[in-house]
Amino acid sequence: MKFNRRRLALTLLVAVAVTALATTSAAGAAKSGGLPKGNYTLTVFADQDWVRPPELALAKKFKQQTGITVKYDIIPDSSYQQVLTTKLNSGQEPGDIYMGQPPGGTGSGLQTTFSVLKHAVDLSKQPWVSREFANARALATYKGKLWGQTIWDTVSGSWIIVYNKADFATAGITSLPRTFSQFTADCAALKAKGINPIYEPISDGWHQVLWFAENMSKAADESSGLVANLNNNKATFAGTPLAVTALTQIHSLYQSGYFGPTSLTDTFANTVPNMSSGKYAMTVNTVTLPTQINAADPSIPTTNYGFMPVPILNNQYVNQNPGGPTKFVYRQGKHVAGAEEYLDFLAEPANLNYQIARSTSFVTLDFNGVKSKWTPAEAAFVKAYKPNPQPVMQVSVNYVNPQWSQIGTDMAAMFTGQLSPTAVLQNIDDRRKQEAQAARDPHWR
Repeated sequence: MKFNRRRLALTLLVAVAVTALATTSAAGAAKSGGLPKGNYTLTVFADQDWVRPPELALAKKFKQQTGITVKYDIIPDSSYQQVLTTKLNSGQEPGDIYMGQPPGGTGSGLQTTFSVLKHAVDLSKQPWVSREFANARALATYKGKLWGQTIWDTVSGSWIIVYNKADFATAGITSLPRTFSQFTADCAALKAKGINPIYEPISDGWHQVLWFAENMSKAADESSGLVANLNNNKATFAGTPLAVTALTQIHSLYQSGYFGPTSLTDTFANTVPNMSSGKYAMTVNTVTLPTQINAADPSIPTTNYGFMPVPILNNQYVNQNPGGPTKFVYRQGKHVAGAEEYLDFLAEPANLNYQIARSTSFVTLDFNGVKSKWTPAEAAFVKAYKPNPQPVMQVSVNYVNPQWSQIGTDMAAMFTGQLSPTAVLQNIDDRRKQEAQAARDPHWR
């Protein structure tokens, strides 16, 4: 996964250079150990969905304090991982800082996906480390060392269903579904009223995977030892009946037309206008979506929307993903010290709170001592549903997250009749085996 994932405007699909005219402060120079004043640029290599405007604004402030310019090299979501992998494998510099989604599992994925032992700087002794949440640090740790910094809302960032209350009322839906069969009955009622039940943007290639990977944590909760058996090569996804059921249920939503007539070409970037229009009743997103809709159109109150778990496999948990887009310092980069200083700057409490206060997609961040901004509805939802004790598949199972885009491609092929649910699962298993063998995982020898 891309873990826990929130969106950037299309204008950031090209490289963004952040500049400001200021001189280096004495404090900034001392902190950087005498770094050159304003005569070099740090480059951050990032996915289009991982950088928010408040962070770009902070980069200007960093320039004012240190004289160091920060340039964000933004790559489209659909090709980011492939471009990053190519750069790392070929020895091309991906930037002084490059971003990635920790693969989860036992931690070995940090090495197989990002080659951290070769390319990343050990950040274990950086001053911000003790303030970052332990579960977020754990996903960026390998061989006892911390390789990345995760500044993300991993608390409220669970992927759930956001629904339009007025659409539900129009369809006569008076209570939230607790089973998949109740959910599909509600979808049928909405469709009968001319309302598209679900906005599902398949064309981006990643969003549809959330329906499966996130909700397989329900299967893991019901099947004791499933995660350990998958990691120890004693179980497969294709051989797990609940996995087959989950994909079959997701497939049925598409086949029934519940994803709407244009889902294959719909994009995540158009979620806000489509959900604000009332033409779609539901979408998989986070509790911050109503706030984003209200920011785009203040005439639409956040209270027009409600929340519920995604009921694949009759799930009634709020799924948990402690991971998020993570920054790694490129060891072979020309400005390692400056890159470390920038990470320290971003993690300062005042700057974390700046991002929370000015972002419509962050309620909090995964650091101690920050000021969260829960709305009453968001707080009530989190309180009403128990968190799943089993983290999502892309965090807990090895070799799942690195193939996220490939799973998305296979699921799109499933929707169009080219692959069966079981074939999709078999492809996942085959890719896991290939990556495990490449990593010399002893369980696959």
